[in-house]
Amino acid sequence: MTDLRAPLPPTGDDPADSRTGTNTPARGRLHPAWIVAGVGFVALLGAAAFRSVPSVLIEPLHTEFGWSHATISTAISLNMLLYGLISPFAAALMDRFGIRKVVCSALVLIAAGSGLTVFMTQAWQLVATWGLLVGIGVGSMSMPFVATITGRWFVQSRGLVTGVLTAAGATGQLVFLPLVAMLAHDHGWRLPSLLVAAVALSVVPLVWLFVRDYPSDVGVQAYGAPADSTAGVRVPIAGGANRALTVLASAARTPGFWLLAGGFAICGASTNGLVGTHFVTAAHDHGMPPTTAAGLLALVGIFDIAGTIASGWLSDRVDPRYLLLGYYSLRGLSLLILPSLLGPHTQPSMWVFIVFYGLDWIATVPPTVLLCRELFGADGPIAFGWVFAAHQVGAAIAATGAGFIRDVQGSYDLAWYVAGALCGLAAIMSMLVRRPKTSTVDGLVLP
Repeated sequence: MTDLRAPLPPTGDDPADSRTGTNTPARGRLHPAWIVAGVGFVALLGAAAFRSVPSVLIEPLHTEFGWSHATISTAISLNMLLYGLISPFAAALMDRFGIRKVVCSALVLIAAGSGLTVFMTQAWQLVATWGLLVGIGVGSMSMPFVATITGRWFVQSRGLVTGVLTAAGATGQLVFLPLVAMLAHDHGWRLPSLLVAAVALSVVPLVWLFVRDYPSDVGVQAYGAPADSTAGVRVPIAGGANRALTVLASAARTPGFWLLAGGFAICGASTNGLVGTHFVTAAHDHGMPPTTAAGLLALVGIFDIAGTIASGWLSDRVDPRYLLLGYYSLRGLSLLILPSLLGPHTQPSMWVFIVFYGLDWIATVPPTVLLCRELFGADGPIAFGWVFAAHQVGAAIAATGAGFIRDVQGSYDLAWYVAGALCGLAAIMSMLVRRPKTSTVDGLVLP
């Protein structure tokens, strides 16, 4: 493996490299951007796994402590809310203090929050651990982390890499969700909590050893950057967390920011907030075993890997607004028919929903990241952090609201219908975003 601590010689002497914009450190050597992306994938995979755990623990916690679904969902909602609200500040702190310090600190917070849950006896302690500590931790490794890595380390294939890193969220769900459901069913909810703490701590040395902040730190340009490009060059950045507020104040003056934020709020409500949090419980209400329902939700993760990577590839070639139009419209239709598909057994129609919804799950991220880069330039990762904060606000509202609907009406049907209708609104908002008139970003032609 390439040692990122050893400076690599600048490249670009080969005329062929200058024509294509591809930057290879040396013949036969892997560009450090791919190593940073690989470690980022592992960290994001773990963060996704940590976020998926609470949805499986709703029933075990309800059974042991007698807490209502709405009470437990409140802790999950706080987790989702902080996952979004912390992200723009985390992106700014990565600019100020470096990626390694921020991500390693976040992993330690996750381990502390998850591990301390085994001692809780009251509902507020669930809010303080899974809600507050884990929420701050995973928020520091959220989607703006993806935007930071791809914005600094990649010019060519930026959309594809964004899709791959985003798919880490689905992979984490795939790997951990069935395991957590099985462990919670056979050994109680405390063992999965300790497992999360151990995994979070194990990722810390990997991030510390192999992640660097800028390509210029190791003597190379960003992957695929033209010879005259400044992409990936370290520049002094001041302000720390205050910069997140400065970027918000600037971005909030543009209609495109609000259109993206509004659409992404609906995205969060219709995925993490509703399906990610309540699908297992809703399926169980119709007689399906929780382990089976958790397995179906994990399958969503399998197909989301393919869908998100394909979305990243398409985002390099197709107007991102058209992609968002298709994603939100089709998602809304699928949610409207979901109540008729739920039952004690998995019918072929449910398999069709799982495949389709999985392909669409977070395919919205790559085109949204690229639109933020186009609209806000170097401030794109932080601006996307605020857009992603709206995503998590929507998720938090849906998580609590759907739990309330379930407590009052005894079913989730109304929640599915409302989410489906809102997805149609998100599709319209996406098409109203106005792209910049310039034809290039970081030296590459816009699709």
